[in-house]
Amino acid sequence: QAQLVESGGGLVQAGDSLRLSCAASGRTFNSYVMGWFRQAPGKEREFVAAITWSGGSPYYDDSVKGRFIISRDKAKNTVYLQMNSLKAEDTAVYYCAANRRGIPSRFHSAYDYWGQGTQVTVSS
Repeated sequence: QAQLVESGGGLVQAGDSLRLSCAASGRTFNSYVMGWFRQAPGKEREFVAAITWSGGSPYYDDSVKGRFIISRDKAKNTVYLQMNSLKAEDTAVYYCAANRRGIPSRFHSAYDYWGQGTQVTVSS
């Protein structure tokens, strides 16, 4: 059974940076696409970024393009989300997800495994 565990969330001020980590275990993720989603209170879960496990094709939502960077470390079986120039509207619970079909997607229904989430709060 695949397991995804997020970490790195916290309370920061607008303009600060934060790096989220997602430790993946339980299976081989070589052909998977790994994604980050977020959900703010009262809102639907939304796509943030995705990357193939091989490291190619990073894909971002327009709201984070140029500020966030998704990457992965194969040796550590970990996916990262470097978040820079954070804004109050980035406040949400951030989720890591794995898509076994191997095609980057912004739709949460395309992802098969999910972590428990980590809270990111940005004060203005």
